Amino acid sequence: MNTTALPRRTGPLTVDATGPADVRAAVLASRERGLPLTVQATGHGTLVPTDEGMLLRTSRMSGVLVDPARRVARAGAGARWSDVIAAAAPLGLAPLSGSHASVGITGYTLGGGVGPLSRRYGFAADHLLRARIVTADGRYLTADADRHPELFWALRGGGGNFGVVTSLEFRLHPVSTVFAGTALFPAERATDLLTRFRDEADTRPDELTVSVALADHNVHGRVVVLRGAYAGSAEDGARALRSLREAGGPALHDDFRTMPYAETETLGGTAPHHFHLHADLPDTLIAAIAASSAAGIEVRHWGGAMARPAPDAGPVGHRDVPFSLTVDGTADDDAALAPFATGGSFLNFLHDTSRTATAYTPGDLRRLREVKRAYDPQNVFHRNHNIRPA
Repeated sequence: MNTTALPRRTGPLTVDATGPADVRAAVLASRERGLPLTVQATGHGTLVPTDEGMLLRTSRMSGVLVDPARRVARAGAGARWSDVIAAAAPLGLAPLSGSHASVGITGYTLGGGVGPLSRRYGFAADHLLRARIVTADGRYLTADADRHPELFWALRGGGGNFGVVTSLEFRLHPVSTVFAGTALFPAERATDLLTRFRDEADTRPDELTVSVALADHNVHGRVVVLRGAYAGSAEDGARALRSLREAGGPALHDDFRTMPYAETETLGGTAPHHFHLHADLPDTLIAAIAASSAAGIEVRHWGGAMARPAPDAGPVGHRDVPFSLTVDGTADDDAALAPFATGGSFLNFLHDTSRTATAYTPGDLRRLREVKRAYDPQNVFHRNHNIRPA
């Protein structure tokens, strides 16, 4: 990349990097010319202002290599989970990808990363082994448990605050198929199903990731939606789901089956226009959910391995909170449910950047600010869920 050829302008200047050298040149050029820098990997996220300054895109850096013996993948910053799944699936392996394979690996992992296998294995950030980045002053760094360990800690949940990631190396897991699907029940079964969902949370096996939603269906009208994925046999999966299906009564539709892991994205999900974490689902909240007319409301069970971090785990916050509530609706729809929430949030689902601090514990936030001061003291990387340097 020839930085001397960059024009001086007030509108957005887009740089499509093809490797770390392009990334470094763009970072240095943006600083030299005083251009606010926005970094975008695949564009799945919504927090990319492009009205001015420089837009640095890494979507062309999308190569994926899999080491089946080590069960490890190395992928460029612009890779999507579909790229990783395609490389890993023939080897009987799976990444800790999200609900949709079109999601990019970088923002997802740096923000924590929760998906169909998270209760079994933990957050995607927990399985990051190494990251290569370009810092605000143009250094190429490799961050892992031995090199720049504080930076490595911060990258596992702290978002894009510390540099431009050029590649990630992460663990894969021996999962080729799951027992998964969607079942629909009449809307009047919402209270019973949500109550059973809550009451059985403490005894639910880690292999089962499950949610209960209310939504409008084009054939059946208002319905209760049971979504789930079990990382194990069909027999064990059906057993784990039996009580919830019984609480729903006769199903309007039920397509639970054994499927390739890659097909779990067909399960869908509720658009996270509003997102909250919940320490409990009291009867009053369940009643409010059942009565809501929001286009979609989804309650998801977290816990499992996500709530059992390793001693050196990154700053993904609020791991002990067992439930999340996602609302696809109006501000009034959300306001009726928000008073029951903890006030905490999760970076991947946080649209309001003014609430970034709510994604972390106070101690982790202080530590993140110290890491920010060490690696980006001028806050060059601020067009994101920003963590200001201490």
